[in-house]
Order: sequence, then structure tokens, then C-alpha cells
Amino acid sequence: MAFRIGDSDDSSPIGDINVTPLVDVMLVLLIIFMITAPMLHQGIEVALPQVQAEALPQRDQDPLVLSIKADGLVYVADEPLHPSLLQERLQPLLEARGDDQVFIKADKDTPYGAVAAVIDVVHRAGTYRIGLVTDPTGDRRR
Repeated sequence: MAFRIGDSDDSSPIGDINVTPLVDVMLVLLIIFMITAPMLHQGIEVALPQVQAEALPQRDQDPLVLSIKADGLVYVADEPLHPSLLQERLQPLLEARGDDQVFIKADKDTPYGAVAAVIDVVHRAGTYRIGLVTDPTGDRRR
């Protein structure tokens, strides 16, 4: 809102833009995005093991996430896939992406052998840049 100061008798309209509604809309959008951004994750829900590790830096491109359920079924993003078909599905995905990094989310009750088999398939698909997704405990001992 603009005011005139002084003894001016000019009754012409003020040409300033009222930015208060614009600021209000932007603050509402900011709050909405702050609430919804943590809900945007890749893969399916698995009970991650808790460890004491530092988080990796964020990148511009969403990473390729493989999820392994406790029964051994593997998901590429949200698509269920039998482990025997994983290499055939991964090779075109890795070639199409500029980034060859793969993150593996395994349920804490998944047998170690199933996780090791998926890591082996990812190696054979053409990448050695593998990250294991865990749930931080909050205790950062060094």
C-alpha cells in the first residue's frame, strides 16, 4: 500500500504495484513444496538397517534405485522384477543415463546372499559405483 506524504493535492492514482498478494502466494507455495518434497522418494518402502554413516551429497539427476524386499524380489524404481531379468533391464537403463551410479535399498531382513547377488548383477551390467541406502540412527560417533 502506498501513501503520499506532503501537501500535494494531486488526486491521480498511484502507479506502484502492490506486491503483498504476490508475496502471500509465494509463501504458500514455498510451504506446500517444503511439505511435499520429503514425500518424493524413489523405490518402494523397505525397513532399512540403521547405521552410523554420513549422507552422500545430493545430485541434480535422480539416482537409479534398486529395492530388495525381504522375500528377495527386486524393484527397479517401482517396477517389480525377477532377479534373473535384472541384468537385461539394467544395461539399457545405465547406457541411457549419463550417471552410472546405482543405489540399493535392501530390507533389513533380506538375506545377505540376495543383496550380494544383486550387487554382482549390477557389476555385470556395467557399473561399479554402488551405494547402499541405510537409515541413520542419529548417533554420529566418530
